[in-house]
Amino acid sequence: MTTTKEKLNEAMKAAMKSGDELRKRTVRMVLAAVKQVEIDKRTALDDMAVTALIQKEVKNRREALEEAKKANREDLVAANESEIKALEEFLPKAMDPEELRALVQDAIAETGAAAPSDMGKVMKVVMPKVAGRAPSDAISSMVKELLTQS
Repeated sequence: MTTTKEKLNEAMKAAMKSGDELRKRTVRMVLAAVKQVEIDKRTALDDMAVTALIQKEVKNRREALEEAKKANREDLVAANESEIKALEEFLPKAMDPEELRALVQDAIAETGAAAPSDMGKVMKVVMPKVAGRAPSDAISSMVKELLTQS
């Protein structure tokens, strides 16, 4: 099985051969971010860390997309949408809300959590199972919602 970093390198080569400038630039930016973190931490990133970095880049693009829409900059909107689309290819398939709800409910039952103050316990169980298939803010809001209901 190839790692996410290997997939990024292969995509970079393919983009260079095909002349796809946007894809090449986007993938190169992610690889540079991975390399920077590896240099800073003096260790190689595992697949989950690379996926988290890609998610962070997608989140940054979505924020920039919103700002571009507010400023009526269609050129920036199109560029950010294209970059998001290119980055999402390297992320695992997103988890649907019902699947996430079931996972959080199982974790609440498993930990015996009963109040919002037990959120940390539940998050500790849920996060490894989700493994980049849902944004952490969506997970935490789901946990908070279910803990306040009980």
